[in-house]
Amino acid sequence: MKQDKLADTLEDELVLIHQRQLKSNLKRKYQCVFEGIAKHGDSTLLNSIYTDLYITLGGSEQVNTEHEVRQIEVAFRRHESQEIQVECTNLFEAPEQDKEIRTVLTKGVAGIGKSVSVQKFVLDWAEEKENQDISFVFPLPFREMNLKEEENQSLMSLVSQFFPETKGLNLTRRNQFKVLFILDGLDECRLPLNFEGNETWRDVSSPASLDVLLTNLIKGNLLPSALIWITTRPAAASKIPPDCIDRLTEIRGFNDEQKEEYFRKRFTDENQANKIVDLVKQSKSLFIMCHIPVFCWISATVLQNILEEKRNNVVKNNQADDASKTLQETNTEDTPKTLTQMYTHFLRFQIQQSRRKYDVSWDKDTILSLGKLAFHQLERNNLIFYDTDLEASCGIDVSKASVYSGMCTQIFKEDTGIILGTMYCFVHLSIQEFIAALYAHLFLDINNQSVFDQDSTEKENKSETLTDLLKTAVDKALESDSGHLDLFLRFLLGLSLESSRPLLRGLLTQQDSNDQSYKEIVQYIKQKLDSNLSPERSINLFHCLNELNDQTLVKEIQSQLNKGSLSSSDLSPAQWSAVAFVLLTSEEELEEFDLQKFKKSDECFFRLLEVVKTSKRALLNDCDLTDRSCLALAPVLVSDSNLKELNMNNNNLQDSGVKKLCIGLKSINCKLEILRYVVRPQTKSEICLTYSLPDYVLIVVQTEQLFWGALQEHVLYIFYILESIHIDKLFIFRLSECNVTEEGYKALASALRSNPSHLIELDLTGNDPGASGVKQLNMNITEEGYLALASALRSNPSHLIELDLTGNDPGQSGVKQLNDLLQDPNYQLKTLR
Repeated sequence: MKQDKLADTLEDELVLIHQRQLKSNLKRKYQCVFEGIAKHGDSTLLNSIYTDLYITLGGSEQVNTEHEVRQIEVAFRRHESQEIQVECTNLFEAPEQDKEIRTVLTKGVAGIGKSVSVQKFVLDWAEEKENQDISFVFPLPFREMNLKEEENQSLMSLVSQFFPETKGLNLTRRNQFKVLFILDGLDECRLPLNFEGNETWRDVSSPASLDVLLTNLIKGNLLPSALIWITTRPAAASKIPPDCIDRLTEIRGFNDEQKEEYFRKRFTDENQANKIVDLVKQSKSLFIMCHIPVFCWISATVLQNILEEKRNNVVKNNQADDASKTLQETNTEDTPKTLTQMYTHFLRFQIQQSRRKYDVSWDKDTILSLGKLAFHQLERNNLIFYDTDLEASCGIDVSKASVYSGMCTQIFKEDTGIILGTMYCFVHLSIQEFIAALYAHLFLDINNQSVFDQDSTEKENKSETLTDLLKTAVDKALESDSGHLDLFLRFLLGLSLESSRPLLRGLLTQQDSNDQSYKEIVQYIKQKLDSNLSPERSINLFHCLNELNDQTLVKEIQSQLNKGSLSSSDLSPAQWSAVAFVLLTSEEELEEFDLQKFKKSDECFFRLLEVVKTSKRALLNDCDLTDRSCLALAPVLVSDSNLKELNMNNNNLQDSGVKKLCIGLKSINCKLEILRYVVRPQTKSEICLTYSLPDYVLIVVQTEQLFWGALQEHVLYIFYILESIHIDKLFIFRLSECNVTEEGYKALASALRSNPSHLIELDLTGNDPGASGVKQLNMNITEEGYLALASALRSNPSHLIELDLTGNDPGQSGVKQLNDLLQDPNYQLKTLR
């Protein structure tokens, strides 16, 4: 016995040694952050510049058909007060849940701060500031694990390869300590993650493929006591089965206050910080993009460089006694107003910086090599590249890859004692898209051929023009179901303007960027807007027109909106899309959307669906909507929309439309609080609608001159469903003048006895209950009935406000039970007779 105790003591000490070594190494590895030029830049302590991110509970299950930049623009409209915010350090805490949280999935668009959040979490743990109930934290980025996909190894072996200081650690030792695995970057995973087909694996010491290890670790078969935190871009979230996830969170990046905090931490000079914040706010589209921390860094880099250049020019030319005045006097016409302008300035700065730091000139060959990588990997939707991608397909010298300044970040893993290989990525997806767009222009400039035709097997001598390239790009972007070429298209069009050329002098020399090609592409986009496009694609085409500085459609619609003449206007599809764009880019919050102010039709509703999604209240009543609108509305109810109240009264939804609406209402992500839809229960689909709604939504069941024979089945069916699936809804039954007979009263009383807490209003005026019917509703509740009623009220504390039990016999026990409820502040019952 003493020997066992001594062995335990020695093992405990060994665990502490492993833990101290791991914390020391993780602290050294994660304490610094490199913005832009990875290992070759000036490192900064993470704690000195870290700004909290806005993280919310929950998220959408739907498949996104929008580019991530559009998702950010939509999130800008979301009301923070409607969301539950969670701190990064408290991801696994669930004070209001009985079930323990084992697996957390965190979503967020590229560059939003997922990996930095992981870095901060790990650093806080290593510095013993947070989460000290966790004994070991193992951050395992998917981009690094990809290099191990062909090897068979045990979980213990995998951990010791990444963290050699833990070699010999027994993770299953009597489950006496918590272990957290952080699987960062699911979207970068090149493994199949075959949750259905992989064999069950429970032994941490037996070798298996990496795919088998990870799927069993996430499912809880392997090391079930371990905590799991997975981060991913939204598109890849569906790779993990929902039943494997205990908590879903979403990183929204910086809110408006956090954006300013970032700039003020970045610039210690208060005047400079104020000026840069003011410049960013002058362009709404750029300020929205600053939700993404990486874009804040890009904006800060560009604007700081512009201000410094102006100050240096003032000093050089002796045009002012005090150069600092330029911070207040900067001509805002010289600062970027569009995304293309911002990224063009950024590229120019990177070229200048690489020349100063590394004495390397960014010639066309270098840009072409990097651009080819960006373009072809963008077509494949890849953000992570390996040596073979650089050397074989793009001709980039791997030894010089790290010199590509802040544009291409080279990541070496030399901390773990083994060579895991080298991975490459652009600092942000948007930078990859910009470089790809620049490459398309360069390729045309040099070869007189579209970049989209370079791999074509057909040998044609036809010379492509800039207009041909732009039209093809528009078509390709519209063909994409996911919208992954949307931002690439914006950049491509923005770079075609003559105003973009001075900043790229020496790179682009195209001569056909004249007024004629400009007019042709603007007209081509407007023609596309008049076709049957999805709302997402239409909105992006308006952003494209914005990059081309064409505001004609938008100004025309703004004028009609100001006059209030749209409801009587017969607008084209392009004009209706312009209405949506104007409303979505308005400075005002969209509290209410009233379709009657526009045009009462399915077609108008389809065109303005994106506006409905961002509104808190949608009034769609009396608008001649059909089941087609229900089909379009169902995904909105499932999405991360602002919609809390929906009025669908007096439309021709039909049985098929109600069924489609139920699909959205059944989702756990449906946030609807009020549905104003008078149910006339003539079909089972309308009855389905009543039990598909979220809890506490008011349902009005109303009949008009129906005989009880037609009504009885439906009323009983409603109550049967509510009782059988144990969901409590608030009902108003208006059954006046429906010829409800004595027999009907008996059936109704029986249904009410089975579901005493569902009804808040019952109107039976104009019916003939007969003596027996009156007796049935009088109920004569006894002491036993009072106890049952009190029990029902306890399970539904917020439903009932007033209760009249006159003429019944509660007994002493029954009175006590109900009086106790009256005294309890958790219950809404105020009046008891």
